[in-house]
Amino acid sequence: MGNREDLLAGARRCLEEKGYLRTTVRDIATAAQVSMAAIGYHFGSREALLNQALFAAMEEWAAGSGRLAGQGDSAEERYADMWDRKIQDFGDMRWLWTAGVEAFVHAQSSPELLAALAEGQRVNRRMVAAALRGVPEGEVAEEDVRALGSMHIALLSGVMVQTLTDPAQAPSGSEILQGLRTMVELLES
Repeated sequence: MGNREDLLAGARRCLEEKGYLRTTVRDIATAAQVSMAAIGYHFGSREALLNQALFAAMEEWAAGSGRLAGQGDSAEERYADMWDRKIQDFGDMRWLWTAGVEAFVHAQSSPELLAALAEGQRVNRRMVAAALRGVPEGEVAEEDVRALGSMHIALLSGVMVQTLTDPAQAPSGSEILQGLRTMVELLES
């Protein structure tokens, strides 16, 4: 690996061990075994390097266990199972979700990071809506992107925060499904 790849690997290790906000230039350089100046040369800043490492880890997660596929005979069973898998991921990949929340907080004073996170949400809304509808992303209706995709991402964020805060009291997949059913009943009455 070259310095650039070493820096990305070092930044990821730092994200895993220290999180987004506590990782310093020195931490990354030490983990990558390169000079601190290499960060500026290859990435321009600590933030740019951490962002790239964090986004790569999120994309890796999404390509693997982050998919919206669950197992079961019915759509309801598959949906509940998908949530159980995501909740397990939140615990197993705690560092990734904590670093993501820290990046969100930091983005409130970083227009570049805020723009990148917003773009990620736009892409994810479409991907989620298409997956839930079972259609290719190019065929998902814009109203589903805005409503279904946004609702699912909001639910995902809330369940993630609950799981990170109090894993023993976080909802299960079947409880999320029951909560959605109850909400529909309340709205229809």
